[in-house]
Amino acid sequence: MPGRCYAQAVLWAALIWGSVILTLKTIAVRVVALCVAAGIWLPNMHHLFAVDTSEYRQDVGVAPKARMMAERHLAIWRDPDLRAQELKKMQKVNPEWDFMSRTYFVLALANIALRDPSYEDIACEIIDAIIENTRRLEREKGINHFLLGYARHRPWVMRPARSQFIDGEIALMMATRRFIREDLRYQAPLQELSRVMIARMEQSAVLSAESYPNQAWLFCNTVSLAAIRMMDVLDGSDHSEFLARWISTAQRGLMDRATGMLISSYALDGTPDPSGDCPEGSTIFMSAHMLEIVDAEFAVDQYRRAAQALRKSFLGFGYAAEWSSRCQGRHDVDSGPIVPFLDASAGSSGMAVLGSAVFDDEAYLSELLRSLEFAAFPEEKNGQLVYHASNPVGDAVLLYGLVEGPLWRRVMEGRR
Repeated sequence: MPGRCYAQAVLWAALIWGSVILTLKTIAVRVVALCVAAGIWLPNMHHLFAVDTSEYRQDVGVAPKARMMAERHLAIWRDPDLRAQELKKMQKVNPEWDFMSRTYFVLALANIALRDPSYEDIACEIIDAIIENTRRLEREKGINHFLLGYARHRPWVMRPARSQFIDGEIALMMATRRFIREDLRYQAPLQELSRVMIARMEQSAVLSAESYPNQAWLFCNTVSLAAIRMMDVLDGSDHSEFLARWISTAQRGLMDRATGMLISSYALDGTPDPSGDCPEGSTIFMSAHMLEIVDAEFAVDQYRRAAQALRKSFLGFGYAAEWSSRCQGRHDVDSGPIVPFLDASAGSSGMAVLGSAVFDDEAYLSELLRSLEFAAFPEEKNGQLVYHASNPVGDAVLLYGLVEGPLWRRVMEGRR
């Protein structure tokens, strides 16, 4: 009996091990097959999301996708309840987004109206409503309504306390409105804002005013420069000496040595701010665009450096990093969530759409739009296009990138 039991045990052990070996072989075969399939499928996956850039952006007129995105934003501003709902959501997450969504939509509407005159009346009507609502909120609730909480944590250096973030974008909105159809209601306020901004910028060693207490942001100061340049074209004033001096000052005192790009934030004496001592994709693409009407050659150089340092691609899908590999910055609300391993930034990638469109980088723009269709969950409904992975400010940036061009051409040509 013991021998029989022993034999049975050996038999069962052999059967079990044989089954395990066969199972392992099956798993191994399946793993190999999966790897082979992945090796074939993944490099070609981007073909399933091929995009025709003319569906998004055209040299003349408004492309179909851009038109549908515009309809979504128009619906928000036409419907008081929907507008209040969307702006309230952004105020909760980031009050800056509430403010910036207005600026980008104004810029987008102006370009749409200049591309398609049938939009001129509605563009002027909506832009007037946006400017009035924005200025009223600033008067009634103060600058902190549109600023992040840390604006209250330390004293402002310049007095009275003002934010270049708010002044610059309101000035830009008013100047933009006047390029569609002249409205002299905005002439004196634009001139006064420009006077105030220049006077405050002159108080800084690097010709930059505060966006937050003792914190100047490149983004906000380049927006201000663009608004001043637009005012010069509109009203025949001449601040070319100041604009040229700002460029030369920035080239001496605000450049990152590793990349040759402008840093994102700094103190009034030019000392890099720890939160922005690296050039950031969420800033540099927009700033290069603003500088295009101030110093076109320098703007092109900044975009090329940004694209070289921040452009990324994975399996044919394009995106952008927030920081160069040569200068690691700090994650913040502007960068958005950073995707591990890929080093992808939602904020930088959205701005890269604008940058690649502005500077005619068609290959990069195509890769970015492919990623947008793959990862941003687009939905077309009732003639509107919305990206569910985005928000109104992200959508407004995308829309502006897809329609920009006519407004800046008028400024550069000196045409009202």
